[in-house]
Amino acid sequence: MINTLYLPELREMLETNDRAGLEDFCTALHPARTAEFMEGLTAEEAIRVLEFAEPQLRSEIFSYLETDHQVEIVNTHPPEEASELIGGMSTDDQVDLLQDVDDELVKEILSHLPPEERRDVMRLSRYPEGTAGSIMTTEMAKLSKDLTVREALGEISRQAEELETVYCLYIVDEHDSLHGVVSTRQLVSAMGKSSKRLSEIMDTDVLHVNALDDQEEVLRKMADYDMLAIPVVDDELCLVGIITHDDILDVVVEEATEDAYRSAAVQPLEESYLRTSVLTLSWKRGVWLVVLFLGALLTTFALEHYEAELERYVWLVLFIPLVISTGGNSGNQSATLVITALNRDEVHLSDWWLVAKRECAMGLILGGMMSVMGMIIALMKAPTLYSSLVVGATLLLVVMAGTMIGSMLPLMFKRIGLDPSLMSNPFVAGIIDFLGIVIYMTVAGLLLGMPA
Repeated sequence: MINTLYLPELREMLETNDRAGLEDFCTALHPARTAEFMEGLTAEEAIRVLEFAEPQLRSEIFSYLETDHQVEIVNTHPPEEASELIGGMSTDDQVDLLQDVDDELVKEILSHLPPEERRDVMRLSRYPEGTAGSIMTTEMAKLSKDLTVREALGEISRQAEELETVYCLYIVDEHDSLHGVVSTRQLVSAMGKSSKRLSEIMDTDVLHVNALDDQEEVLRKMADYDMLAIPVVDDELCLVGIITHDDILDVVVEEATEDAYRSAAVQPLEESYLRTSVLTLSWKRGVWLVVLFLGALLTTFALEHYEAELERYVWLVLFIPLVISTGGNSGNQSATLVITALNRDEVHLSDWWLVAKRECAMGLILGGMMSVMGMIIALMKAPTLYSSLVVGATLLLVVMAGTMIGSMLPLMFKRIGLDPSLMSNPFVAGIIDFLGIVIYMTVAGLLLGMPA
């Protein structure tokens, strides 16, 4: 990567104390790009580079560093220096960073922050992880509804330097109760009527979220309404913060990552893959592997139960992998479709009967197709055409069972308050493996006269 290739030159500038080169490095690029080039430096080297930037720029570059790198820098430097770096970050980013820092050090750092900023950090840190309050920022444009357009423009120009975004201007009263919203575009468009009051042009139908709402609900609302920012209120409808599009993008990545882990039956990681210890990774994978292993034992016991019948009709063994893999694959497809629909709020628990009917129909269609293909293949090994019906009938029933189980289990998990993603593909496949053997041997017993 380009930042890795640049590291030797950066380290050489540090060794030779190339002041001009380091100042140029800090100012020539966008702060995010500068931070990217600094990945790979030690905490000591990074802080030496940042010393060549102006305080505001220094803090901005620091905000773009990886969280692990930020924590290392904060932990290895005096609290007063760490507070200067953190002070230029948005409040929500400050809270995210300080959650990974030792509590005693956090207290020292907070003591060096301005009182108002310290109160904001402490207030946001009280919100539970995964709620709207935990990802919101308190830096927002608030205006009184009694201001005129001219006065509002003047007020925004004064506030803008301290704000994260000015896409939307929120209209509040003296108690911070949310009354409406005015977009920056509306405000600029109204410059020809500068004596108009904000109460005359504001939109009173304001879409908002509660500070305790789940972040996934916030994500859905912002996606449904194509919002760049959404206001966050408390139980008294007082404006306490906003959630911006960049904050919600972090949620998108976080939720997608968690779902990807769970779909593979792995507990979500708190750290990145390379920063997670081998023991921790082994534990997060091993717990579910043991559960799946115990589930797979059911398939072994089922095969043992039918051992005598399989010895009598040896050709049945050849089609066991075909039967269970087809059932597992159909179940995985259904589970993935329903879990995705639940996450996108396209399906609700009240839709379970509609989902069941659709999956039953698809089970018949897909199972019929697999049945025909299975019978054609079975003719190569089965002694008679009638015997090949065992494979065909089994595939039809197994695919139907797979689609129904794969679609209903996520809904059941949702109903009892668990994450539907926990009903991951390995779990569905394990259940269908056992059920597939039972169905296969039952159908064989009915059609070939085997004892039950």
